[in-house]
Amino acid sequence: MQCVRQGVLASRSRLFSLRTFSSASINDSDLVVIGSGPGGYVAAIKAAQMGLKTVCVEKNPTFGGTCLNVGCIPSKALLNNSHYYHVAKHEFASRGIKADNVEVDLPAMMKAKDTSVSALTGGIAGLFKKNGITSVHGHGTIVTPNQVIVKNADGGRTTITTKNILIATGSEVTPFPGIEVDEETIVSSTGALSLKTIPKTLTLIGAGVIGVELGSVWQRLGTKVTAVEFLGNIGGAGIDLEIAKNLQRSLQKQGIKFKLNTKVISAERTPEGIKVVAENAKGKREEITSDVLLVCVGRRPYTDSLGLENIGVKMDGKGKIPVNERFQTNIKNIYAIGDVIDGPMLAHKAEDEGVICVEGMLGGVPHINYECVPSVVYTHPEVGWVGKSEEQCKELGINYKIGSFPMAANSRSKTNMDTDGMVKVIADKETDRLLGIHIVSSVAGELINEATLALEYGASAEDIARVCHAHPTVSEALKEACVAAYAGKPINF
Repeated sequence: MQCVRQGVLASRSRLFSLRTFSSASINDSDLVVIGSGPGGYVAAIKAAQMGLKTVCVEKNPTFGGTCLNVGCIPSKALLNNSHYYHVAKHEFASRGIKADNVEVDLPAMMKAKDTSVSALTGGIAGLFKKNGITSVHGHGTIVTPNQVIVKNADGGRTTITTKNILIATGSEVTPFPGIEVDEETIVSSTGALSLKTIPKTLTLIGAGVIGVELGSVWQRLGTKVTAVEFLGNIGGAGIDLEIAKNLQRSLQKQGIKFKLNTKVISAERTPEGIKVVAENAKGKREEITSDVLLVCVGRRPYTDSLGLENIGVKMDGKGKIPVNERFQTNIKNIYAIGDVIDGPMLAHKAEDEGVICVEGMLGGVPHINYECVPSVVYTHPEVGWVGKSEEQCKELGINYKIGSFPMAANSRSKTNMDTDGMVKVIADKETDRLLGIHIVSSVAGELINEATLALEYGASAEDIARVCHAHPTVSEALKEACVAAYAGKPINF
């Protein structure tokens, strides 16, 4: 009996130990950054470099937020490697290379993606250590303007007192009403990055940036892809319509089918697959059945359970946090950057805001020109743009002129046998000042940075036209488009 009693007591002791939660406190920090995505981790590093005692709170096990873990980085790994496969499978012969029986090894491709992600998320951990940043893993809630409580993974909590708080929690996938995502057959962008097999068919709800990028990955690997888009163009809001049509032609040539001006009515699981009912602008309905359905209709700010309502942080009607030019909310020591505030949901925009926000905390004069934040679609060809589209110029009543140049007339594109695309330059008709630059090219994501620098410094089309560009390079197409804008005609077309 004594043995039984001792055994019961021992079991209770073990049970008690399992239910004992840890608690800790961090006092007198200068800044708590909630979120370690591109905006958050860059802000934390900048703050530490400027002498602030900095704490970064991250709800996930690894740093980097959506971008590094389930967004920008893994998608680019798959885009790059699927493009290599496509070239080997379909273009090697025309390039004079013999390679028989080229096959996809999907597990190896996924492993390569995961290796890239691990290296970069681990790199942030190293940077935090190097810069003396304290990191706390768990869900952070703001309980007062000077206190954050973090619910840790083990059930315990960490209480942090601080002078300033920076909200950098990013965004989450926008759900589609009536469609439940299981990340197996009905997937968000997260699930589409980790499919275990190559589907025979894939339907996209949305042909914005995420849709065309992930659609391209699986189309290259052998999937028949159909994109259903509510708008009349692909590439999402803000893209120049001429550029959107140019990209659409290239992707259609590769095999992606687009149904524009079409809305999704419903989606359901059937024995044959996922059945989508879609309706076009004329009211005609059709059914599309596929192995996998990717829901990619956008993203929304992530502010869940941050405690904003408890401390009186104001929100707008779209779930975003209004801020002033110093990124202060209505509570002056609580700041917000990135996807939770107004503007494009772009990692590089959040990074710049993080640096500028911290500099402003310490008395610096904040400045960011949102006209000079570039956008890139990482398909093949890529699309990059910065500044105004032609449609925006028309809407604003700007007197403008256009210079354009096709990649088919660019010598490097010719030698690379990669001639899809164009450069379109929009400049003020009277002053020649550049207003917008739009590029469709295999290297548009790199070229757009020259264009962004030009706009940031108020360059004219003639300024770029008179800068010597190395030959042969794809960048010469940008120069030629600028020649066409200021002089009326390019040289090589």
